[in-house]
Amino acid sequence: MGDRDNRSTAVGAPGLPRGSTSAVLARRNKLRASGEPMAPPLTRRGFLKTAAFGAAAVSMSPLRGSSRAAATAGAGFKLKYGPSIGMFEAHAGKAPADQLKFIADQGFKAWFDNGLMGRPPAEQEALARESSRLGLTIGPFVVYADFKVKSFVTRDAAVRDMLAGRFKTAVETGRQTGCKWALAVPGRYDESLDWEYQTANVVENLKRFAGLCEPSGLIIVLEPLNPKDHPGLFLTKMAQCYQICRAVGSPSVKILDDMYHQQITEGNIIPNIDACWDELAAFHVGDSPGRKEPGTGEMNYRNIFKHIHGKGYQGVLCLEHGKSKAGLEGEKALLEAYRAADAF
Repeated sequence: MGDRDNRSTAVGAPGLPRGSTSAVLARRNKLRASGEPMAPPLTRRGFLKTAAFGAAAVSMSPLRGSSRAAATAGAGFKLKYGPSIGMFEAHAGKAPADQLKFIADQGFKAWFDNGLMGRPPAEQEALARESSRLGLTIGPFVVYADFKVKSFVTRDAAVRDMLAGRFKTAVETGRQTGCKWALAVPGRYDESLDWEYQTANVVENLKRFAGLCEPSGLIIVLEPLNPKDHPGLFLTKMAQCYQICRAVGSPSVKILDDMYHQQITEGNIIPNIDACWDELAAFHVGDSPGRKEPGTGEMNYRNIFKHIHGKGYQGVLCLEHGKSKAGLEGEKALLEAYRAADAF
């Protein structure tokens, strides 16, 4: 054992190799003669105290803090989780381009903005350029989601024309940004009309709008919402949405599975994913109750993500939820939650 190793062990301390005492004393005498400061001998009790202090420091270090985020920054995820614009303002500031850089630096492969269609074309194109430079996929933007209007369930010509105009704008947004998905909520149901007629009207309207989207490859993704948070809406269940997509029969009409909503409406998340798989095109993530990051509610997102990954899913899972804490700490908690849920 050399001097460097002997220096860390006290004379006569437990575990000291036989014959090393004289070497330690010689070293200490040399240091004393030179005037160089010497550390006090490390006894067994002192060693245990120091080790205990170090362990406590590690255990008390904030796992959701900057050291944790820095240690895992750049580590990729197995799935394309897509944070929203505005989700990391405390870290990255308010500029969307800076937020995209932060998203990419954290290892995310996607992002989304529900309001993308409402941004000026120049801003859409700028975001698309930065997204492409960073290698990010853009998740679904909202084309129509008016919860107060009976829209898709009717045969009203004025409503149909209004919706057609929205989908034409969505096609242009998709062209400018490269985004492949436009989210639609089919509005309220009509209490005065038989359910079967309403379903037939929704199918016919979607066939018309699919015809507008198919040439560009834009995909309309239909989102069922839960009746507890949004009473009175037509589309609520996965099987109902699957039936409509099959009836429309277009590659431009698919399902967006918002797993927060479906946990409230019917649960059975994984079996419904399997049953609807050939019509699924996108996901929204949010734990229930509370609609916050994974791990804050009752849903086992690690198992859900593992299942989705095992099926070979290549699309986006939008982080459409809030944060359990405010500010910087909330953003750190969110990052840690997704690293934990992705560790399958």
